[in-house]
Amino acid sequence: MKRILFIINPNSVKKNTSRISKAIESGINHKEFDVKVEYTKSANHAVSLSKIAVADGVEIVVAVGGDGTVNEVASQMINSNSTLGIVPLGSGNGLARHLGISRNIEKAINLINLQNTSVIDTGSINDKVFVSIAGVGFDALIAEKFAQGNQRGFIGYFKQVASEYLKYKPMEYKLIFNDGHVIEKKALFVAFANSTQFGYNTTIAPNAKIQDGLIDVCIIEKPKLYKIPHIANLLLLKRVDKSPLVQIIKTKGLKIHRADEGNVNIDGEAVNFGKELDVRINPLSLKIIIDQNVSKV
Repeated sequence: MKRILFIINPNSVKKNTSRISKAIESGINHKEFDVKVEYTKSANHAVSLSKIAVADGVEIVVAVGGDGTVNEVASQMINSNSTLGIVPLGSGNGLARHLGISRNIEKAINLINLQNTSVIDTGSINDKVFVSIAGVGFDALIAEKFAQGNQRGFIGYFKQVASEYLKYKPMEYKLIFNDGHVIEKKALFVAFANSTQFGYNTTIAPNAKIQDGLIDVCIIEKPKLYKIPHIANLLLLKRVDKSPLVQIIKTKGLKIHRADEGNVNIDGEAVNFGKELDVRINPLSLKIIIDQNVSKV
């Protein structure tokens, strides 16, 4: 039997605690799996639980929560023999959406039973892993404010954007790509995309592939207020790359110079870094369970 560990973030589960317990008990194939369940008790607890599981050779480690929980669990599984599973219960669920993993608890658990495994790229900033999206600038500010706020979901995220947008001043960034190409630009934010979207079905990098060994660097200038509905529409239609305010460059890595230290968005979580950032791709470094009907990841 294969050992499987479910690492559950109770802050994401909340009212679904009983449902997730019943879904694991009744939905998982107990003839195939030896099941263990752990609930996180503090920030970064998922990191230590995942690290122990990987060291112990647990075959499948399942992150039950949002993108932050997925990041914590996955960060300890890079280039290991363990396989990541996801039961998405967070707000954005960007990676799960990209990989076709249902937000329905029972369907997500059944997907784990099928064990359709693939291997995907991951990224890193100053050696800190991101699996889906990282970024500097306005999106990092919103990640920080969203974490501090009391309201979850899209409405909570939108309120933070609306509250901060007008007063936010774009920063100057110097991007030095691995091939020597240099861009200096004032931007609302710069996103480093391994997958296509932030979450909530907002696609920041329409042509990103999670197995191509490349990061899609998305440089976004600040739109005037009257242009925001148009940009929002392009994000939802997966056509934001058509905007003249958006420049997307594929690369294996780059260095970022910024005037001040500050937060970086790492899979939806705000993490403080210095002025210098080293962004890299880690090709085909994470085993993961995906929907077999998703032909292109």
